[in-house]
Amino acid sequence: MSALSETQFNAYNEDGYFFARGLFSPEEIQLLRETATNDHAMDQAASLRDDGTGARVRLSLWNHPGDGIYGMFARSHRVVDAVEQLLDDEAYHYHSKMILKDAKVGGAWAWHQDYGYWYQNGLLFPKLCSVMIAVDTATEQNGCLQVLKGSHHMGRVNHILSGDQAGADLERVEHAKEVFPLVHCTMTAGDALFFHPNLLHASAANRSDDPRWALICCYNARGNNPYKKSHHPCYTKLDKVDDEMIIQVGQNDSQRARVDFANLDSDDRSATSLSNDPNQ
Repeated sequence: MSALSETQFNAYNEDGYFFARGLFSPEEIQLLRETATNDHAMDQAASLRDDGTGARVRLSLWNHPGDGIYGMFARSHRVVDAVEQLLDDEAYHYHSKMILKDAKVGGAWAWHQDYGYWYQNGLLFPKLCSVMIAVDTATEQNGCLQVLKGSHHMGRVNHILSGDQAGADLERVEHAKEVFPLVHCTMTAGDALFFHPNLLHASAANRSDDPRWALICCYNARGNNPYKKSHHPCYTKLDKVDDEMIIQVGQNDSQRARVDFANLDSDDRSATSLSNDPNQ
């Protein structure tokens, strides 16, 4: 990805998000999909989050990008260079996660802001950015991301724990829906969505016959280094890689999936429930 266009930069600041359509090629996404589908370590490390109706979404998370194909996506110039333009600072990898919203059974995610959780981790400012990469085509039917356009201008909203998920204060969300347009973020595999940490977002359950998997890479600004330790890393130098490394690593079976997955146990979840990662 070359330098952000003025339209993209302005959309991020005014709307809280922008799409980078076709950011990744069909070959790159196919290698990512094949790796994730056959990644037994990621499958075993996946945690389940109940949406309150009995439906669940699987989630696998890791703090450091690693040298496998997941890391090549997260460390690629076309992603990180764009994030650094948005943050106006050096970016480091805060964490990545694969959202595994499976066909028929994938649950919903409550309305939330990323910074609504990450604020608890000692981050003074919302100088972070999330990049959602569509591994599968995302539609309204299979539970695509929904956002309230421009809602990041509200600033951080209090988040309240309910069941396995902590969501934004519903009273404030309902009033926000009257002010900000609701946008369904439909995406084709290979599209990416860059979004602000205070953007209110959610997703519906997947009742379709199609899975909706997505890789989300999250970044923090070097100058926003947390003042205390948490379950996500403090500043760690991010070594960016050339874009062609995605194909090179993805075609090497021994290198494809090299990452240290994090999987909090139940005691860790109850202790850090409001500082855990938001999920889409």
